[in-house]
Amino acid sequence: MIAQALIARLGFALAVVLIVAVSIGPLGYALVTSLETGSALVSPGVWPEAPTLANYTAVFAEQPFARNILNSVLVAGGVVALSLSLAVTAAFALARVAFRGRGLLLGTILCVAMFPQVAVLSGMFLLIRSLGLYNSLAGLGLSYLMLTLPFTVWMLTTFLRQIPKELEEAAIMDGAGPLTVIGRVFLPLLWPALVSTGLLAFIVAWNEFLFALTFTLTAETRTVPVAIALISGASAFELPWGRIMAASVVVTLPMVALVLVFQRWIVSGLTAGAVKG
Repeated sequence: MIAQALIARLGFALAVVLIVAVSIGPLGYALVTSLETGSALVSPGVWPEAPTLANYTAVFAEQPFARNILNSVLVAGGVVALSLSLAVTAAFALARVAFRGRGLLLGTILCVAMFPQVAVLSGMFLLIRSLGLYNSLAGLGLSYLMLTLPFTVWMLTTFLRQIPKELEEAAIMDGAGPLTVIGRVFLPLLWPALVSTGLLAFIVAWNEFLFALTFTLTAETRTVPVAIALISGASAFELPWGRIMAASVVVTLPMVALVLVFQRWIVSGLTAGAVKG
């Protein structure tokens, strides 16, 4: 029995080490590589012998990378705000209002969330160009709504179904309308769900590459994934790994910080709809 318990603990410890290595390993490799230049990039070693910030300086000096970061923040933040605003009202209708075809509509929303981006790329391009939004942040925001809005509606609908109907009925008895019920009754209870859903939507918009590459043309309107992909070396055959890794670290650390800050709300939000009380 003691041997079996020891083996079980050892196996669990090895599994934890493996998970941590797979999760943190790529970020650690990117951080170490971003502090190396020249021949040090191919030299063995866990930590660089002469760490330098030259790659970080070059990333911001050789291209408008700060502007690209600002573009990503503006587009992702605007998409999250608009997605949550629309999703709350849509989820209220889907979770609380009984109408014919509600299940079919919710299933259709889920199917839209599963569409591959390339399947709608040409149609989205024609739409954005006809609206005069090509090579603009507004065009990117419109295209990103197709990625974030379906799953935000689906998730918030699941959370709203767990809220007791007695709270809504009591508010209606006091003369509250639908918007008052949403703002005064549901929103205070939905904060964990809004934080977790909003953060997931922000990460999706922050990391999106295909639409950003297709719908932007100039360096001033590109977002960070496209800006990183277009970093070039001194020649066509040289890949500046140090600068690429430095740019990757710059755009990854804010996401890690957001998850660490809001982890309590993320966990409670993602598990709120798992058990029906």
